[in-house]
Amino acid sequence: MILGIGTEAGVFLYAGLSGMTVMFAYGILSCLRRLIPHSLRMVGAEDLFFWIAASAYIFNGMYETTYGSIRWFFLLGLGSGAGVGYMLEYFVRKAGARISSALPVQKGKNKSLEKKQKSI
Repeated sequence: MILGIGTEAGVFLYAGLSGMTVMFAYGILSCLRRLIPHSLRMVGAEDLFFWIAASAYIFNGMYETTYGSIRWFFLLGLGSGAGVGYMLEYFVRKAGARISSALPVQKGKNKSLEKKQKSI
């Protein structure tokens, strides 16, 4: 089935959103790993289950929007969405670091932070 250019653009944007969703979900998983230490086996199992679930999510989105056929603009949208999401995350982290460095530190409240600043 041939899709119109407007429909293809909508599918491309949906695919981009799907790529961002998968990328941000993996970012949340990696943040949880930093908060709660895991063994290498557990990390491997988590990755396996995550990528199986992400594949099912992407396949479902592709099946619903492109009527079961693989369209290259959907795959390009996934990659573009993940790339844009990565850039957004990078700029948000950079802005957060800039804002936190501009905030004044109160003396006596955080002793570990004072030790780090004195050693630098």
